[in-house]
Amino acid sequence: MTQAYKAPKTTEKAMDPQKTPDLSEMQIQTQEERDTSVLAKLGKNGGSAGLIYGYLFVWIGTLAIFTTMAEMASMAPTSGGWLVICGWQAILSASGYLGGNQVVALIALNNADYVPQLWHGTLLFWAFILVAVFINTVTSRALPKIEVAILVLHIVGFFAFMIPIVHLAPTKASSHEVFTRFSNGGEWPSQSLSFFIGLIGSVVAMFGCDIVVHVGTCLEASSQANGSAQMAEETRNAEVVVPWCMVSATLLNAAFGWGMVIAIVFVTVDISAALDSPTGSLGFPIMEITYSALGSKAGASTLIAILLFMTAAGTIAGMATSSRMIWALARDRGLPRWHLVTKVCLGLLTFLPGRKREILQPKTAIPTLAIIITSIVAGLIGLINIGSASAFNAVISLSVSSLYASYIITESLLLWRRCTGAIRPYQKHYFPNDSTGDQDSDGTNPLIWGPFHLPGIFGIAVNFFAVAFGLIVFFFSFWPVATPVTPATMNYSILMTAAVVLFAVLYYVLYAKKVYTGPIVEVSPYASALEKAPAQKISLGTAI
Repeated sequence: MTQAYKAPKTTEKAMDPQKTPDLSEMQIQTQEERDTSVLAKLGKNGGSAGLIYGYLFVWIGTLAIFTTMAEMASMAPTSGGWLVICGWQAILSASGYLGGNQVVALIALNNADYVPQLWHGTLLFWAFILVAVFINTVTSRALPKIEVAILVLHIVGFFAFMIPIVHLAPTKASSHEVFTRFSNGGEWPSQSLSFFIGLIGSVVAMFGCDIVVHVGTCLEASSQANGSAQMAEETRNAEVVVPWCMVSATLLNAAFGWGMVIAIVFVTVDISAALDSPTGSLGFPIMEITYSALGSKAGASTLIAILLFMTAAGTIAGMATSSRMIWALARDRGLPRWHLVTKVCLGLLTFLPGRKREILQPKTAIPTLAIIITSIVAGLIGLINIGSASAFNAVISLSVSSLYASYIITESLLLWRRCTGAIRPYQKHYFPNDSTGDQDSDGTNPLIWGPFHLPGIFGIAVNFFAVAFGLIVFFFSFWPVATPVTPATMNYSILMTAAVVLFAVLYYVLYAKKVYTGPIVEVSPYASALEKAPAQKISLGTAI
């Protein structure tokens, strides 16, 4: 997922090539910036045709994955586990780091005398993280309105960015070049292998459509605990709204992304020149492409500012997701010191006398300690980059492998139970009750289809394709970008993923099995966590 830094040919004022990561292979961004920066891969694996067809293939596979997840969210939304937490922590860190380096590249575009340093990007990375913390804490009550504003900007920004570039570009590639030109810049044994390795950039471009599951459950708990009307509106009829949000987000974002990729490929006549430019050498050839199309640094900077803002929005969403994942797993007693994390996330004010609690209690519950933990971890990860860009990229490489491992595990279990007939038909207003003995033979609450459900053989086919696609992505997420492979260009995600799995297994065997019995099924998660209500097991989900 990462590659060595390629020194620019057009300037001598470059960063240390031994320490600078190629951000073009990291690609943890919001939709616009993720979709445009996958073009940096044109010089490596796939070429323009490989990018276009690969993006389409990934779109179909991602839709299958999130449709399957939507079925699970409709029947039994759960918190996930260690792999999901580490994956989202990696996404948050990479998103903030990418935003910081976008600012660095934008400065380099407008100032030829600027000499970027690694610590510049790290300081700006921390600034992005602090903005995300501020939005998720101080202005948390306005978060729904902020998200709506981001959605509007996302849609408007797509047209505001694409139309000027397509209309003003002085030259354009021919349709034959765009749709038939493949490349094997990684020098792999075959073009097919190069194509599949090049898929990972498009995979990362579609991250985040499951965010509504991770955040939505906690928002619902917040509304139940504090009566916040705004939060309740976001999760009302969640078993229907959440699945359709996941599917519609995948369709909308991927459609925008595919259109933008095709448009940018048409106006990118010389990808090598874009990659070798000062901004391309920093991992952002899209900035050089935009400048070449518009012929104005001011105009290019204005459009790039849209991408920069959306990257900040992605960091805010990543903070919300990562922190609530930590809170949810702590509620389920799957984290060390889970009781402390849960209590503090329910409000540090729990321990204050009644009068002070009434004065200081916020109107919207915030997972305070979870946000603090998430931001500190991200900040420490940012420090790694100053000493070793390779070590930093090894940590954030967890984003693809960890999340797709969690998808494969849960969706395989769903497919197995579906094929064995272990899931009951959907029944409105039905809730299993331990006291009535209405449980499966293994003592768990029965699995029941939710209102969002793909029936019959069509549902089985979608689930099977989702698992198969997930295995393909998981396998190729461990491959380096190019050959020959050196310690600096090696993809260490297999090492990091194995370390997370090993830690999770050892933690469960040595301690967590005494307290962790699966995701908690509850009416009011906040109240249940505070009272240490016994957890009920469900038969779909893992602690990993």
